[in-house]
Amino acid sequence: MTQKAKILVLNHHQIQQKITRIAFEIYERNAGEKQLTIAGLNGMGYVFAELMVAKLKEIASFDVELIKVELDKSNPKIEEVILSPHEPLEGKSIILVDDVLNTGKTLAFAMVPFLALGVKKMEVLVFVNRSHKLFPVAADYTGYELATTLSEHITVNLDPKASTVHLH
Repeated sequence: MTQKAKILVLNHHQIQQKITRIAFEIYERNAGEKQLTIAGLNGMGYVFAELMVAKLKEIASFDVELIKVELDKSNPKIEEVILSPHEPLEGKSIILVDDVLNTGKTLAFAMVPFLALGVKKMEVLVFVNRSHKLFPVAADYTGYELATTLSEHITVNLDPKASTVHLH
């Protein structure tokens, strides 16, 4: 089997620019909030959420809190979605964060516990949107739109010193 070459889509500098742009967009849309909860999906989604929280704390006048959403991304089940720390979220504004939006299935499952907890509003932030929507999930904030085939893969590496996005 031949291995496909990796194609650099975004370099570290471009990724940092996108994180800054998205943070300002989030701040503009949520300027009236007293607090915003950023909920990162385990893996690179949580790393992206951490970077977004750090940038928002630099620029925003509202409080920003971070929670982790844990689930099996390859086989999500509603009863296995875990929020940590599990704080009261009723009436709060949430931004659910993942690195790549492919079909929407993972994000759809990740939303369920928030809906049950009576949040005020929920938005979705993804770094790369591949637009292979099979489930009714749309990103409110996107770092990069990338048309791909289903057989292609996106690798998002958000290492603080050498972040990259590759297509392979």
